[in-house]
Amino acid sequence: MALRKSRAATGGLLKDFREFALKGNVVELAIAVIIGTAFGKIVSSFVADVIMPLLNPLIAFAGKDWRTFEIGPGIKVGSFLGSVVDFVIIAFVLFLAIQALERFKRKAERQEVTPKNQLDPVQVQERLAASLERLNQLLESQRKN
Repeated sequence: MALRKSRAATGGLLKDFREFALKGNVVELAIAVIIGTAFGKIVSSFVADVIMPLLNPLIAFAGKDWRTFEIGPGIKVGSFLGSVVDFVIIAFVLFLAIQALERFKRKAERQEVTPKNQLDPVQVQERLAASLERLNQLLESQRKN
């Protein structure tokens, strides 16, 4: 009897976990982390293999490579500079992506704000004329009383 209850509880727990793990947000987050990790590696390679060799003549002292440039014992300025450039590139790309998403959202909101069944000007004019006529009739009836 106790064994059945524990199996049922375990089965329920696994079912709940499966539902949680397969929700859209969790799957999307996992995909974003994987893509972000791959993008980070690409940016790191771009910085290490393309940008920093171009900057190396500016920061290299005594024939040292930018990766090994240190100030004092153990303060690795070159490695830190490479990480800063990585961060700036990733932050800029994220900024551009968020800008594009915001622009897309604003465009979608503007389309939603526009009413789908707007009255044409002739209908608006007819309604206004009818309202004015009713208002005139109301005012005349109040003057007579």
